[in-house]
Amino acid sequence: MTRNDLAAAIFKSSYLRGDFKLRSGQKSNEYFDKYRFEADPEILVEIAKKMTPLVPKGTQVLAGLEMGGIPIATALSIETGLPVCFVRKAAKEYGTMKLAEGTDIAGKKVCIIEDVITTGGQVIESVKALRQGKAEIANVLCVIDREQGGRDKLQDVQLWLHPLFLMSELKASV
Repeated sequence: MTRNDLAAAIFKSSYLRGDFKLRSGQKSNEYFDKYRFEADPEILVEIAKKMTPLVPKGTQVLAGLEMGGIPIATALSIETGLPVCFVRKAAKEYGTMKLAEGTDIAGKKVCIIEDVITTGGQVIESVKALRQGKAEIANVLCVIDREQGGRDKLQDVQLWLHPLFLMSELKASV
């Protein structure tokens, strides 16, 4: 699958028309359901193949953010052979009471994996907590940068965004 074919497949599987209420409370006749491309094994495998060259050299652990980053990080882990951890939005209040499950991240070079970046807010919050746990984090990989200010906000906290696609590229692919 070419890069453009993958962009078109992602857009076609996830772009919906109808009546939708957005997180902001606004109404829209368009919606991008990112979970649809993450649930398609053919698309997910191709995403992992195309994202592999974006993984910075020296990365020791891939960290998939809840919930959308987890399938991407898992597929990328299988493709690269790098271990993965799964990062919750908040630490569990029972059992291990951890924020990050799976591979230990303390003292390791961790690359954050997310599906879509809009403002970068959740990434920033998660990275702050992971850095308190002694993870070394400088890079964020995502499938789609929605081009809504996330890159600049991430750079403000010394995080470098590496998107597979810009939203404008997805729209231009169909």
